[in-house]
Amino acid sequence: MLHPGMLVILESTTYPGTTEEVILPRLEETRLQVGKDFYLAFSPERVDPGNPRFNTKNIPKVVGGITPRCTEVAASLYRKTLSSVVPVSSARVAETVKLLENTFRSVNIGLVNEIALMCHKMDIDVWEVIDAAATKPFGFMPFYPGPGLGGHCIPIDPFYLSWKARANGFEARFIELAGAINGAMPDFVVDLVSKALNDVAKPIRGSQILVVGIAYKSNIDDVRESPALDILELLAQRGARLAWYDPYVANLVGFEYAHCLNELDPTRLSEFDCALIATRHDGVDHELIARHCQTVVDTRNALRGLRSDNIHRL
Repeated sequence: MLHPGMLVILESTTYPGTTEEVILPRLEETRLQVGKDFYLAFSPERVDPGNPRFNTKNIPKVVGGITPRCTEVAASLYRKTLSSVVPVSSARVAETVKLLENTFRSVNIGLVNEIALMCHKMDIDVWEVIDAAATKPFGFMPFYPGPGLGGHCIPIDPFYLSWKARANGFEARFIELAGAINGAMPDFVVDLVSKALNDVAKPIRGSQILVVGIAYKSNIDDVRESPALDILELLAQRGARLAWYDPYVANLVGFEYAHCLNELDPTRLSEFDCALIATRHDGVDHELIARHCQTVVDTRNALRGLRSDNIHRL
């Protein structure tokens, strides 16, 4: 229950204007005055699961209030426990900051995925291209292609921004295009599997396929929006016999048609017609997979430096 002196902070990612247009009117129904009787602000959550260097304490905390006093009170709270607080002029600015951060990643991943598709058509190693470009000490930041976007933020948050932009008469074309490119990557990966199997005169239907790595990123157990799940569904639709392996993921609800492989046993691996590396986890012996599976599709450059006729790269 709202009471005088209370500070309310929204941290959930949402479209610009939510704090002011949705939260504030409900709180004002109490007849308390914002900035005087209570304080309302927005501060985006910034986390990078599995990152050993950055945590809640040392990641700068952006905060913007409905009024300057709201910003001041909210910033004072965060300063008690966090290393750095970044006040901005309004809740709308703070809301847009988070969307810019995630849209930046989405658009750049979309760009590098499109470059990967282009390089595939021209028989150019996109991973070598990126590594060489990354030697430039200015004006370039490496992003890496993959089988699609995952997690609860980057695949979704940019569309909050494009929706709000459209509501204000602006078409966010980069955001929409990046979403289309990233969203199409699981289909492209399944086509790679089909071509890899075709090279050994096998169809997807009836082939035993192992999907390696189910979490949406390395070294975590989060499968939300993971492209590996889309790939499993697409392969199942084509009649593949499926298994999956991920040392971080205990079970998959709704994917009972794919059985879990508990360990990478050479004898068992040799039974698979194809292994698809969808997520690269540290500690997983990807070379063991390549040595014993009949063919491998590597979407994460997990087999970097290893050359073999049975390895097919994104």
